[in-house]
Amino acid sequence: MSMPKHYPTDLSDARWCVIHRLLPPPKWRAGGPGRPPCDLRDVVNGILYVAKTGCQWRMLPGEFGCWQTVYGYFNRWSCSGVWSQVLEQLAKRERRRQGRKATPSAGCIDSQSIKTATQGKDKGYDGNKKIKGRKRHLFVDTLGLIIEVLVTSADCGDRDGLIRLLTAYFSTGIKRLRKLWVDAGYAGKDLKAWVKSLKKTHKIDLEVVQREGKGFQLVKHRWVVERTFAWLLNYRRLCKDYEVLTRNSEAIIQIATIHLLVKRLAA
Repeated sequence: MSMPKHYPTDLSDARWCVIHRLLPPPKWRAGGPGRPPCDLRDVVNGILYVAKTGCQWRMLPGEFGCWQTVYGYFNRWSCSGVWSQVLEQLAKRERRRQGRKATPSAGCIDSQSIKTATQGKDKGYDGNKKIKGRKRHLFVDTLGLIIEVLVTSADCGDRDGLIRLLTAYFSTGIKRLRKLWVDAGYAGKDLKAWVKSLKKTHKIDLEVVQREGKGFQLVKHRWVVERTFAWLLNYRRLCKDYEVLTRNSEAIIQIATIHLLVKRLAA
């Protein structure tokens, strides 16, 4: 009898303890109808394997269980917002671990255009970056932890993405956020009018940080979000956008960040 394989993405006991209490409990109960649920740890390990290696769901190794089951959990939790909730809780824990308050008072927003694979939904052409595909809009705190993520077609303007990010962020209640750094792509009269109205209700200050000179350089405040994009590209599923639905594209980004946070919190 062959021994089960173990993969570098598999969660150790310590890392599993960090995340498993944040996941929804299985609906099935002992003695109830239907088949017993699969092992959630195998499911999460399978999802992390796909995110890190970039393989197709159908190519998922059998050690993780039936690929349709693993994908079913991924898609269902994406639809219900589980990944977003788990990321939020882990980010708060990491901020407290580093001596910060649970929610940020300052952050940075930027976008990244990325090519798509073969799917035909929700994609466009970014004339500035000369990329046909989708655009990832990230709102991160000063530690580079993702607070909000939005995936749109590549022809979506940066200013529209910022408005949608902040609208979603402030829709969940009163926030500590007072300072937000962006690049010159977010400057514009239409956005200034919207930010002016936002200041009245949330007292937030939007600052455009200009790049000085040419070539590679660390731009004050903005380098943090650029580092976050670099972290994400260590996950091969994110080197392109392979998802049919943009909410699943957002979920893969959240899962990659969750994986990074779990490793930190269990260290």
